[in-house]
Amino acid sequence: MSDILLAVRDLKVHFPVRSAGWRGAHCHLKALDGVSFDVRAGESLGVVGESGCGKSTLARALLQLIPPTAGQVLWLGEDIAGLGDRAMRPRRRGLQIVFQDPLASLDPRMTVGDIIGEPLRVFQPELKPDQIRHRVETLMGTVGLLPHMINRYPHEFSGGQCQRIGIARAIVLQPKLVVCDEPVSALDVSIQAQIINLLMALQRQMGLALIFISHDLSIVRHLSHRVMVLYLGRVMELGHRDGLYRNPLHPYTRALLSAVPIPDPDLERARQRVTLTGDLPSPLAPPTGCVFRTRCPMADRRCEEHTPLLEPAGPGRQVACHHWRRNADT
Repeated sequence: MSDILLAVRDLKVHFPVRSAGWRGAHCHLKALDGVSFDVRAGESLGVVGESGCGKSTLARALLQLIPPTAGQVLWLGEDIAGLGDRAMRPRRRGLQIVFQDPLASLDPRMTVGDIIGEPLRVFQPELKPDQIRHRVETLMGTVGLLPHMINRYPHEFSGGQCQRIGIARAIVLQPKLVVCDEPVSALDVSIQAQIINLLMALQRQMGLALIFISHDLSIVRHLSHRVMVLYLGRVMELGHRDGLYRNPLHPYTRALLSAVPIPDPDLERARQRVTLTGDLPSPLAPPTGCVFRTRCPMADRRCEEHTPLLEPAGPGRQVACHHWRRNADT
């Protein structure tokens, strides 16, 4: 039996946009433009890329919080792309999300006990109030919250505590996959480490699969088994963490890793940085051919005329670049 929980095939999310004026032309913003990958049971997949590359859109499209334009989202072998709210409801037990802003993701009118216990009341209506309370208090202890706080409201907690509440709500139904959409970007560095360690501990205890979206490549390296690099709605590189960090094949991956500081000051001063020029192009009018070519130091006419496909580049490695073999030799 395959251990693949989620298989995404050529996923596209295009938003219709109308230009200014009453006779404005219609065009499409291509937030995702042909993304494909798999997630296996117990695996952590890190997703990295600049702001505007489609990371949060990917998270919401996977959970059908926004409708995909095309492609497949195969959950346990079933294509859930385009399912309505009613059809998706029973499937949401296995698919959960932790949002970026811990306080904004919690209903300020509900107590912590109600927030964490709400999924139990929806999906397990046979449970009695005392049983729900017991499970909520137990789970609060698991995520590092004191059970006597069960009747408090979100505004009475710190940002890190609110994110623990969000994590508890996401795992209360014991899902198979949790999508973490930049869950630590709004937290202090010391609190970030605590939340990351909590997620890793929960993954070991529950056998969770995680999709972890982040700007911080250091955190992604610590948490993830595999890493996927997104740029302007397309996958640039996908592979096992150690190989990708040790020898990035795509110029964009190299530039991202070059921006990560090294703790050793001597090595930090001596290393050669890869600097990107220009800004991220508009997804309303992406470049022809390779979408990265306008900022790539290796771009040539072939990159302008032909879109590179995501092709195998070794065991467990894929890259979308016409010139990746030149990087493999360096």
